[in-house]
Formats: sequence, C-alpha cells, structure tokens
Amino acid sequence: MRIVFMGTPEFSVPTLAALHEAGHELVAAYTQPPRPAGRGKQLQPSPVHRWAEELGIPVRHPATLRDMEAQADFLALEPDVAVVVAYGLMLPRPILDGPPKGCLNVHASLLPRWRGAAPIQRAILAGDHVTGVTIMRMERGLDTGPMLATARVPVEDKTSGELHAELAEIGARLMIDTLAQLDQLRPEPQSELGATYAAKVDKAEARIDWSKPAELIEREVRAFAPFPGSWFELDGERVKLLKVHVIGVNGADGTVLDDNFTIACGQAAIRPVTLQRAGRPAMSAEEFLRGKPVPVGAVLR
Repeated sequence: MRIVFMGTPEFSVPTLAALHEAGHELVAAYTQPPRPAGRGKQLQPSPVHRWAEELGIPVRHPATLRDMEAQADFLALEPDVAVVVAYGLMLPRPILDGPPKGCLNVHASLLPRWRGAAPIQRAILAGDHVTGVTIMRMERGLDTGPMLATARVPVEDKTSGELHAELAEIGARLMIDTLAQLDQLRPEPQSELGATYAAKVDKAEARIDWSKPAELIEREVRAFAPFPGSWFELDGERVKLLKVHVIGVNGADGTVLDDNFTIACGQAAIRPVTLQRAGRPAMSAEEFLRGKPVPVGAVLR
C-alpha cells in the first residue's frame, strides 16, 4: 500500500520499521518537530525522524496540521492509508477523511479501557492483570474509533518500560497483519461501557507517599520505571526506586525496619531491590547501602 506514517517516540519505531520491511510504499513520515534536549539544549530530531532518514523516507514535521496548507500537503501525497503511532498531534477531519482506507492507529491498551496519553502506566497503577494493543480506525474523538484487531498481553510484574518495549513490537506485527487483511475486516464499534481515561503522568505523582499500602507503592514503582521514577528523600537527596518487593510486616509509615532496608508503608512494607541516586547509575540495594548506610529506625520522606 501507499502509506503515510505518523509517529514520534521510540514506541513508534518498530511499526515504521515493520512497514518498511514488509515492502509498503512509505511516501512520507510525519513526526513532531525537533526539540531542545541535552545539556546544550541543541535541537534533537525525534526517534521516528532519525529512523525515517536512515531508511530513506521523506520526513515532514509541521508544528500543526490545522492550517489548510499543511492539509493540502498531506492530501497531495495521495496515500491509501495513514498509519499513526503515538504521533502527538490531533488529526483534523480533512486528514482523517483523506486516505481511502482511513487513518489506522496503534494504541497500547485494550480499548475502550485506557483511552488517552498514558495507557501503559495507568494499567499498571490500576492493578490490571491483562493489557494489550488495539488497532483502531481513527475518528474525531479521543481513541474512540472502531476497532480492527487486538492482542492481549499479561501485565505480571513488568515495569512500564518493559511493557512499552513488548507492546511496541506486538503492535508493529499486529498492524502488518491488519493491513494484509484490511479489506476483509469488519470494524467493531467501541462500547462506552468500561471506558476509562489514561491521564498523562504528572511528575508530582512519582513522589512516594509512605502512608499508601505497600501493594500500591509497588505498582507505582513499576508504573514509573524508568520514567519519571518513583522517589523519596534521604538526607536531602532524591533517591529513585526502580524495583521493590512487598514484605508482610508492619510499622510506622516510612520507617526503616531492619538491616535489609525494609520500609514500612500504610499496610505492609516494601524492600528495595534496585535504586538510583541522583546522577548515578542504577544499583542494587546492597550496593546502595554500602555507599550510603541507612540506620534502622530512620524515617524516610
């Protein structure tokens, strides 16, 4: 097919690569404009931008698609279909209605659960046992379009980073399969029953509240790993928790209970497995305690 690809972050790249490998004609890759990044705040192209250039695909990065010139440029490409994966810009109606086979989206949840910006993190936070990927034909609503295909994935004890990588690969394969049988598929309208909204993660959510149950804190650690990272303060220093275990003991909120760095929560306790001090690589709890001993009875903030 003649395809316009639209995506921006690392999550989008496997689908772009799969479309190229499958032999589709990628007439353009749309992505967010380069952004300042790093210590020097130099403009950096998005992961999709870099990959598209490497594959020889023309790159376009308009700041908006709302003006008529940008819409005319898109329609002049005469795509059969647009494939959209975490692009980051709303598609106006002229673009949604332009490709004869529609605009198809890879969304990292089992719709209608977790429509919106942070479906992976919200699924972990909610304690969902299963999540997945949905291929959806886009419409004006936020992730409300009819569904063409789904794939289910167990959440287990995975972090958002691990699920992110897994779902990106599964979504890429599912999109290739969907395009191969697109004319035979019957889109299934989404039910509003069970619809939930996955709000963007606020960095303020990542500070650990030791009055919460240990089970919830453990889910927060997984949901916010690797970014933005659940954190607490120790002697004025911010420390991130990247992996913890729940321990069935109790004590005063935020109190270190033993030499194994078991920390009391509102219910039960957690024991850090992997931590990260500011400006340093991730390390085991044993390595952390060798460099910064934490006495029994210390209260964390």
